Amino acid sequence: MHKILSHLNSDDFSALRNYLSEPRKLVITTHRSPDGDAIGSSLGLYLALHKMGHEVAVIVPDEFPAFLAWMSGAESVLVYESAPSKALPVLRAAEMIFCLDYNAYHRTGELGLHLERANVPKVLIDHHQSPDDFAAYLLSDTSASSTAQLIYEFMEGMEMLQLLDREIAECLYSGLVTDTGSFRFNSTSERTHYIAAQLMKTGMENHLVHQRLFDNNSINRLRLLGFCLSEKLVVLPEYRTAYIALTKSELKRFNYKKGDTEGIVNYALSLQNIVFAAFITEREREIRLSFRSKDGWDVNRFARAYFNGGGHIHAAGGAAQISLAATLEKLEGHLAEHQSELQNA
Repeated sequence: MHKILSHLNSDDFSALRNYLSEPRKLVITTHRSPDGDAIGSSLGLYLALHKMGHEVAVIVPDEFPAFLAWMSGAESVLVYESAPSKALPVLRAAEMIFCLDYNAYHRTGELGLHLERANVPKVLIDHHQSPDDFAAYLLSDTSASSTAQLIYEFMEGMEMLQLLDREIAECLYSGLVTDTGSFRFNSTSERTHYIAAQLMKTGMENHLVHQRLFDNNSINRLRLLGFCLSEKLVVLPEYRTAYIALTKSELKRFNYKKGDTEGIVNYALSLQNIVFAAFITEREREIRLSFRSKDGWDVNRFARAYFNGGGHIHAAGGAAQISLAATLEKLEGHLAEHQSELQNA
């Protein structure tokens, strides 16, 4: 039975405070292909728990983008995919596991098998829809702008805000900024701005965080963006949809690094009269799809129904174990099934 922390239940927070009142071995995990919110929330919590005297490790399923590596604690992150022999003993020794920015084991790839076997209390902190039932403690709020926002809420409920410093604030602010599209998405609330203001009170310089996140492009990344927009953008006005699909060879042509395609899907969504955008990439073992939408079109429902994925109403992802050509045929086939909904969105 879940203990719902989203309502800031004092008894539950009290139980967690008691458990963490002595040094523990703690592990923080996040989803595959970690983004700014995943890394920012994980490192923010990592730094806070470390200040409390706990032995803390962050384990990610695979590599995270280089433009996030400036955050404090990033150098200590264990990458399961490249070093399972280092990550697994730490995971097996954990007394409690924090699950951040995901709510189903499959979103952590192969790491999820080991998380499922770990017979220790788990604390799930996440803002995606329809969480699976695996955590002893659950802080799940789909109205929250980001998991970073929920880490602030968690610290508040745990009476940990006195630990907040500039380095923790930089991590959490990075999560806020990246998952709200620099505060422009409709998930941004008064509470989001309030938390951002509290983070700035630590001496965190928001303009420097923004520069590190967004003004750090490689020449290959910019050229890849240009290629996507000039050569690969497909517009389907009958479905009010636009998509960009890249092959493995095209990614290799631009010396693709993790994070180089971050945000490209939003350019397709920015087109006039488009309500649904997809960005599709061919990887070694699967096809990955990133979905964005506006005007009420539910991409979480679409991703869950057809591409073994999920996320938010306006931002979701999925995968396919077929060829890229077959994936695009499948995508367009399902778009045809939903043509009237898309036209009326």
